[in-house]
Amino acid sequence: MARDGRPALSIASLTQPPVLRTRATPLVLGAAELRAMLYLPSWHRAGDGPLPVLADPYGGGSMQRVTAELDWRSLVSQWFAEQGFAVLVADGRGTPGRGPEWERTVYGDLFGPAVDDQVTAVREAARNHPDLDLTRVAVRGWSFGGSLASAAVLRRPDVFHAAVAGAGVTDQHLYTARWRERFLGHPADFPDRYAAASLIRQAPRLRRPLLLMHGLADDNVHPANSLRLSAALLAAGRPHEVLLLPGTGHRAMQTPGVTEGLLRHQCDFLRRHLGVPDRQLGS
Repeated sequence: MARDGRPALSIASLTQPPVLRTRATPLVLGAAELRAMLYLPSWHRAGDGPLPVLADPYGGGSMQRVTAELDWRSLVSQWFAEQGFAVLVADGRGTPGRGPEWERTVYGDLFGPAVDDQVTAVREAARNHPDLDLTRVAVRGWSFGGSLASAAVLRRPDVFHAAVAGAGVTDQHLYTARWRERFLGHPADFPDRYAAASLIRQAPRLRRPLLLMHGLADDNVHPANSLRLSAALLAAGRPHEVLLLPGTGHRAMQTPGVTEGLLRHQCDFLRRHLGVPDRQLGS
């Protein structure tokens, strides 16, 4: 640390090393040069056999997932990899860090470019890594990532065979006006945009397993979003699963007593529906 006119002092880091070490490979995928990171199990070697793919994006404005930083989200991706998945994190159009035009691509269409970019990322990653099994692909996410996971499995069941969606906005009228209008404009002026971004209207299209999760104390994305989507799925005769978290807010993964059970519940759901055999499971 520099001090005016005085000798420099060093500041010791007391950071503890994480329990997991990431096995992450940076990728640049497709014509749009999507920035991505592929997490593989520490115990997997080339030729060991195909791995089911788990797309793990955020995909929305205000957050990059693919950076040089090692944060808790990276460790969660690696944890899923240790359970037997090839975990792919890709920042598509609309995410920050690549200039205003990149971010503005989703103006008026929240999910179209975002879903398309996740499809491209999965297919291009598999083209370069033969151990990725495109017959077993799932997607998971929280907040906007939860909305994106639902949209992906609703719109592209040919690519995504299961989805885990946490705390996602399903009716754009139910979210903060100043943030949603930044992307879709005023609902009175652009009703078609809001209708196109409604996951509730798309509920009858569900053909794949879907797990909805939501904290009942979420004051950012109200639980009504997941509950209304579940009601629409029931009305359309579409089987799905719902996990409600009493006393839990929007940051469920940072809630004491919730994190481990929440991760294991998602993992069990994905194993069941992607057919991950016990022999692939990490410790």
